[in-house]
Amino acid sequence: MLNSLRTLYMGDTAAAHRFRYALLFFDLAAILFVIITSFFEHTRAVEIADAVIGALILIDFLLRIWLESDRGQFLLRLATWADIAAIVSFLAPIAGEGVGFLRILRTLRLLHSYQMLARLRQDFRFFRENEDIFTAVTNLGVFLFVMTGVIYATQYGINPDIRNYADALYFTVTTLTTTGFGDITPVGTSGRLLAVLVMIFGVTLFLRLLQVLFRPSKVRQECETCGLFLHDADAVHCKHCGKTLHIRTEGSY
Repeated sequence: MLNSLRTLYMGDTAAAHRFRYALLFFDLAAILFVIITSFFEHTRAVEIADAVIGALILIDFLLRIWLESDRGQFLLRLATWADIAAIVSFLAPIAGEGVGFLRILRTLRLLHSYQMLARLRQDFRFFRENEDIFTAVTNLGVFLFVMTGVIYATQYGINPDIRNYADALYFTVTTLTTTGFGDITPVGTSGRLLAVLVMIFGVTLFLRLLQVLFRPSKVRQECETCGLFLHDADAVHCKHCGKTLHIRTEGSY
């Protein structure tokens, strides 16, 4: 039993890869469910679905702890606490509906895991060629929805301009992009501090995405000698083996 589970979570078999892809799709479906249901009044059916999703994530989390050889190190990882936040947000609605957006952190953990990234690179050429873009979009998306949840949880009820998730999302996006229409403003010192955090960290992530899209710091050209794939745009020699590179740049013929 233990060996079978270890193979599914850490092995290199076809069944293990299908299992980890199933986990990824499950998390994406759960996040889509959270986003869609956040704009409507929660019914009994939604609460039951929350509990079921939370229970499945909890089972997955407990299995990972059971299979982990170094549990102390496991509990120190940021990804572990992302899982805990997701479980709490699903199973403990008393924490506040806004905290529900912390569930998106679970996808961040999956996409940043070495095994998942390695498999996506191997299976999908499009992902391999645009990995930096996928990573930048994921980081920005996670930050956007988490901050939306925090703003909703802290401003709803005291700020008449924020009546639902859409208002909180609108405020987050306009603040992040420095558009600042001014029709929604945060209330209190904590609200203003949140706006500062959104501007500082959000703009940084947004600019990172623009850089990846329009001015990537690395170019993809495999070294014929050692196979190193990423190089500086102005590199003349491979940093790993010293082989002379012939990177095509704008203006070259």
